[in-house]
Amino acid sequence: MSAAHPLAQSTLTVTETAANPAPLGLMGFGMTTVLLNLHNAGLFELNAMILAMGIFYGGLAQVIAGIFESKKNNTFGMTAFTSYGMFWLTLVALIVFPQWGIAPKASETAMGWYLLAWGIFTAFLFVGTLRMNFITQFIFGSLTVLFALLAIGDFTGSAAIKTIAGIEGIICGSAAIYSAMAQVLNEIYGRELLPMGGKAH
Repeated sequence: MSAAHPLAQSTLTVTETAANPAPLGLMGFGMTTVLLNLHNAGLFELNAMILAMGIFYGGLAQVIAGIFESKKNNTFGMTAFTSYGMFWLTLVALIVFPQWGIAPKASETAMGWYLLAWGIFTAFLFVGTLRMNFITQFIFGSLTVLFALLAIGDFTGSAAIKTIAGIEGIICGSAAIYSAMAQVLNEIYGRELLPMGGKAH
């Protein structure tokens, strides 16, 4: 029997060289969520700072992160970051479109349905996080609760519920910031400097 061709036994090893886009997406989401919910909690008015964060960091940065998650074959990350990036962009549009005369202002009932739809979407993603680490489960679980509270606040017109939602949103956004920094610092130090709760089995 003739010897096998030398190329037949060769193997190709592909090394992942792309950076992890998740911290960028999580920081864009986390910081913008905290700032908006400081407003919801009554600390300051809705202003240009929140709108700018919603467009550029909460919006565009998350969409960019989602595109790079797609390159890494991460369907969950791509769907989550791109969707929430678009959430922030649509939220800003809902605020500024009436001011620009493009469309009438959305009623509180309409905003309630808008927030409820995003809450249902987030609840489905939360089910997916049950196979992930604890901090990711906490982010999506608390975000589901946040959307529910905001929707109820708009449906009922209750200022108290919106204030509670603001406090809960600060916690949710802070968890996302923690997750982002944990991933960055753990990668730099090559060990679990900030724990993330391990992965579910």
